Amino acid sequence: MKILSAAQIRELDQYTIQNEPISSLDLMERAATTCFRKILEHFPNIKNAAVFCGVGNNGGDGLVIARLLHQKNIRVQVFIIEYSPKKSPDFKINYQRLKDLNIPLQHITDENFSIDLSSYDIVIDAIFGSGLSRPVEGFTAKVIEKINLARKTVVAVDFPSGLFDEDNSSNNYKNIIKAQLTLTFQVPKLSFFFPENAPFVGKFEILDIGLSQEKIQKLKTPYHLIDESDITDMLKSRPAFAHKGNFGHALLTGGSYGMMGAMVLAAQSCVKAGAGKITALIPECGYNILQTSVPEAMCITVNNKKHLINCKIEFEKYDAIAVGCGMGKHEDSQRLLKNIIQNSDIPLIIDADALNILSLNKTWINFLPPQSILTPHKKEFERLFGKTSNSYQTIRTLKEKAVKHQIYIILKGKYSAIATPKGNIFFNPTGNPGMATGGSGDVLTGLLAGLSAQGYHPVETALTGTYIHGLAGDAALAKESEETLSATSIIEHLAVAFKYLHEKKIKNYPTNHSVSQK
Repeated sequence: MKILSAAQIRELDQYTIQNEPISSLDLMERAATTCFRKILEHFPNIKNAAVFCGVGNNGGDGLVIARLLHQKNIRVQVFIIEYSPKKSPDFKINYQRLKDLNIPLQHITDENFSIDLSSYDIVIDAIFGSGLSRPVEGFTAKVIEKINLARKTVVAVDFPSGLFDEDNSSNNYKNIIKAQLTLTFQVPKLSFFFPENAPFVGKFEILDIGLSQEKIQKLKTPYHLIDESDITDMLKSRPAFAHKGNFGHALLTGGSYGMMGAMVLAAQSCVKAGAGKITALIPECGYNILQTSVPEAMCITVNNKKHLINCKIEFEKYDAIAVGCGMGKHEDSQRLLKNIIQNSDIPLIIDADALNILSLNKTWINFLPPQSILTPHKKEFERLFGKTSNSYQTIRTLKEKAVKHQIYIILKGKYSAIATPKGNIFFNPTGNPGMATGGSGDVLTGLLAGLSAQGYHPVETALTGTYIHGLAGDAALAKESEETLSATSIIEHLAVAFKYLHEKKIKNYPTNHSVSQK
């Protein structure tokens, strides 16, 4: 799903109006009605609602919602925020419709500023839409402060008032609505995916209001939200006459004294991802641990008990190579990583201590095999590429580095951001806070290695692996709590995630061949 800018959404609105065709007034009615229905779905017991409307089209949406609530016999008070004498034509028409129904309307200005929200169950924010380009000031900022201090359930229509659609580095965060739910129209907005904006966006849902799909396909953007259908399209099905040689050979390189658990998790995940064969390159201290914990994996040990050292690797044997889990940063281990970078002819999957070693030897990044996949969390990313002032700048840096080095970078976290060598950014919707636990990243590394070994293209590996990793975490959370969820829980639910997606694939793309019994 594309993530569009405010300017592109205006263009999309106009195209829909001209080509559906539909009047702007009827489009407003359609969008607001969709929003109204979703509000009642979430809050079926509303008795008293306060609706705050600006004087533009977002305010017009709010007026329609107020009318529809009134028609459901819900007590409604509408507050008109007079931040400008200019009112949009569709706002004026819907304003008159409310007057004709005698719905209470209170105009808020700097001179007439009286708001009491104590008797309302819910506050609906329709002051500003996604096109805001400067911080909210004056009495409108006081209105937003009043709403936030009231501690009521707040639903934002399309966009929390005061928030910018992309870069909020120049914004005043004190003057932004804090919504618990944002009901956004047609496509998500970039700023929804940044952690510093979470207190304002709350949970967001995307409402299909029937904007032109033809135009959406034509609009260009580097930003995307991964859809389930994207993953089912990429998911490979196994031929009936398959053997293990069809599914590749993965080499997992890592481990050190006291850190062998990371390799166990990566190897177990790689097995569950479907790799045909798995070899673990580990120090001697890990041999018994790995052979006992993951009998499906073969082991090669280096001539050192506690950490990895440089050694000869038969690169031609392997279809995927992952390095870093529990590896440590010993100088001997650094030399091994350098050897792998210099001699691998296939893209690498680099995680954990291998990323930390790269941050100590930054010139090595220039020699990574093209299409390699790096999987840093925020701090690892900063050590590699430097600190940024906010999430928008982080995303710009992420994109720039992926293009410069022709690599994939999975910046892990809520809505993990996956940057591609072509400059696209994909946000992953699956996963939950319970996955913020030791070993979760090792599970992802093993999963990526398993997919890569089976012949998934690096972009398919990165997107599919990240999505399935989060989906398995969500499946685990359905059975336990965020506190108890562990890396092992994620591995145990990879089967649930894979099975769910395969069933969706079959449902959406039924086979043309059927077997009949006579």
